[in-house]
Amino acid sequence: MSHTFTHNLVALKTIVRREIMRIVRIWSQTLIPPAITASLYFIIFGTVIGSHLHNVHGYPYMTYLVPGLVMMQIITNSYGNITSSFFGAKFQRFVEEMLVSPTPSWVILSGYIIGAMVRGLTLGVIVLLISTAFTSLHVEHPLITLTTAMLTSMVFALAGFVNAVFAKKFDDIAIVPSFVLTPLTYLGGVFYSIDQLGEPWHTISLANPILYMVNAFRYGMLGVSDIHIGVAYAVMAFFAVTLGGFGLFLLHRGIGMRS
Repeated sequence: MSHTFTHNLVALKTIVRREIMRIVRIWSQTLIPPAITASLYFIIFGTVIGSHLHNVHGYPYMTYLVPGLVMMQIITNSYGNITSSFFGAKFQRFVEEMLVSPTPSWVILSGYIIGAMVRGLTLGVIVLLISTAFTSLHVEHPLITLTTAMLTSMVFALAGFVNAVFAKKFDDIAIVPSFVLTPLTYLGGVFYSIDQLGEPWHTISLANPILYMVNAFRYGMLGVSDIHIGVAYAVMAFFAVTLGGFGLFLLHRGIGMRS
């Protein structure tokens, strides 16, 4: 029993370390561009456009914008990290070595998920630090802020893993972020409150899961939300459990991974 635990722990640490070293090794690609993009959003949307807008839910537009931009970076980087990393493992064929080893599927999946979360949450912190140059912030509910960020990062890391499993070529890992993830993120309340939308767009927005994550994080930071916080957590938990179970099934069956 102890031998199995030790083996699993070593395997998990190895995968996580490799993922983190990959992020650090190409930091100019993984950390700098998102930070620059976030700064441009703050300058263009927050400073230029925000100066012409009224307060949103009692907050200056720049302050209201911060949680959305932080979550946007967490979502895109958690997703993007694992799609490129795991697809690379498939392409180089060393994922097959992990599958035939005695390492359980949950250890392999957890290692990749943790690595993706490290990148996503690191970018979230970087963007949060950048935002302090543009506005003052006070986190109203630290626990909700932290758990929402972690759950959201986990959900999109799992979604990225599923994308990587079914991808046949490098172009396939760009289709979902470009045509699904980006539109849903922009329409997920990052830049606005859905209370500002008329029908049917208000009702249609409620079908977007990213809306619940962004609003839960905004509630954690600012104490305001368009969505009931309990419903937001239920949505995040549902996707985490569903995608986690599906990811384990794919690994256990070796779907899309064995030649």
